[in-house]
Order: sequence, then C-alpha cells, then structure tokens
Amino acid sequence: MSSSVLPYSIELRNYLWEKGLDENPVLKRLREETENHPFALMQICPEQGALMANLVRLISAKKAIEVGTFTGYSALAVALALPEDGYLLACDISEEFTSIGKPYWEEAGVSENIDLQIAPAIETLKSKIEDGESNSYDFAFIDADKINYLNYYELCLDLIRSGGVIAIDNVLWGGSVIDSARTDDDTKAIREINDFIVSDKRVNISMIPVGDGVTLAVKK
Repeated sequence: MSSSVLPYSIELRNYLWEKGLDENPVLKRLREETENHPFALMQICPEQGALMANLVRLISAKKAIEVGTFTGYSALAVALALPEDGYLLACDISEEFTSIGKPYWEEAGVSENIDLQIAPAIETLKSKIEDGESNSYDFAFIDADKINYLNYYELCLDLIRSGGVIAIDNVLWGGSVIDSARTDDDTKAIREINDFIVSDKRVNISMIPVGDGVTLAVKK
C-alpha cells in the first residue's frame, strides 16, 4: 500500500498501455496521428480515455456532453462506450482540429451518434437548456479554455441528471496549481474551479491523478 502517486518511466507507461486497457484499434490510430500534431499535448492520455469510457458504461449513459473536442480522441472514446442509440454533444470552435477525427468516427461507426457543434460552447449549452434539456444528460467532459471552466461546469451541472458525472480535465495543470509564482489567467482559473467544486454541496467529488489530473463530480 502506498499513499503517493507512482512515478511513470516510459517503460512503465508502455506496460500500462499494453496491459491496462483494451484500446479500440481505430481509437489507437487517431491517438497516434494526433501525437504528431503541433498541439499534441492537448490530447488526453489513453488511460484517461479508458477511464471515461468505463464511467459511461458504469452509469449506463445514453446522452453525453463534451466541451472541447480537439482532434476527437476523447469524443470517440466516449461514443464507443455509448449504446447504439447513444448521443454525444461535442462542442468546439475549430473545424480544422475536429476534421482530423471525423474520418475515424466514421470508420468506427459512431459518426451518427456525435453531434459536433462548431460554436462557442457556452452558446451551445445554453441553447440546450433553453430547449428544455436540463437534467437529461448522463455524462459530461470539460476540456476546453480554462477561463470558462466555471461557466462550463455550471451549465453542464444544469444539463446532467442526478447521479450523472462531470469529468473536468487538467485540474493539476502540470503542478502549477501549487506554484505560487504562477499567476497567469489559466492557472488562476484552474485554482478557482478546484476551490469551488471542493465546497460545492450539489456534488460528490474525487480528484484523480491520471493524465494532468481529472476531477469527477457526481451530481446529487
């Protein structure tokens, strides 16, 4: 038993990827293509994708939200875990980035399940609330501009049902959350959302040191 986080060598990381997850071949190829992208660090790690997919399965999710799609790896991981009639609302502002993932969504047979909205996510989420979709989603993943994390969280909390899960990415921010010398807007926004959620009585939370840190918030 240990109370610390195990440091990963490249060899141990590769062992984890080989033995610790059953990554869909199409998903793997999308990840490998994205690894060559100039902004590859924006992609989640495969163990995080597997964690989210299994959460979707565990709660029998049918409707999900993604705020920040990038090249579509996380969207594909979630969509593959949804039932055949599942629905994923994917919010992003870049057609350039999301176009990379579309052929993989098609190949994996889930393109019809992914509703990609190229628009500011706040507008998209508000429109869903105005359309009467509050409390109808099961899962949400937030991984977009950090300045709006708290806004995204509040809108997603409105949209998901009781017992639904919100996964919030980058909550450790490369360790910068505890570096007092870091006072940039993104770092302050991550600290703000972390401080807010830990005291939010509407949810039960668990911060997990996978990837760059993920907080799971279960709506009461």
